[in-house]
Amino acid sequence: MTTETRRRLSVPADLGRLADIRALVREVATSCGAPEVCMDELVQAVDEAATNVAVHGYRGGPGHLDVTAELVGDRIVITLEDTAPPFDPTLEPEPDVSTAPETRTPGGMGIHLMRLATDSVTHSPRPGGGNILTLERRLDPRPKEDR
Repeated sequence: MTTETRRRLSVPADLGRLADIRALVREVATSCGAPEVCMDELVQAVDEAATNVAVHGYRGGPGHLDVTAELVGDRIVITLEDTAPPFDPTLEPEPDVSTAPETRTPGGMGIHLMRLATDSVTHSPRPGGGNILTLERRLDPRPKEDR
């Protein structure tokens, strides 16, 4: 494990920059010795969160996204900060996954995937306006229900 277990990236909230955000998460996860399953799940969760900020938060308009990834104890903690209108995804209900995908109302699955892929999703308002979303994933490779 290297000592590079905290990184920060500030990018325009643009779908074209998602690869940079995924690379940051992979780099920190690798430096922490994260198992591949942990890394993959965290990358998916962060990708969903960043996509939601760009598409829904800024509604495709200009904006920025600050992403911090770090090791805290036995967890990788990812913090996404934006200045988009306030939105707390933790208050959104779980989608009804008992219905066939083609009959469901579009939307809501990104938040569901974030919850499935992480141990914790928290939201707080950003001082001065916007959002702070924190995603945490333990380095434990076992399925979430077994951790």
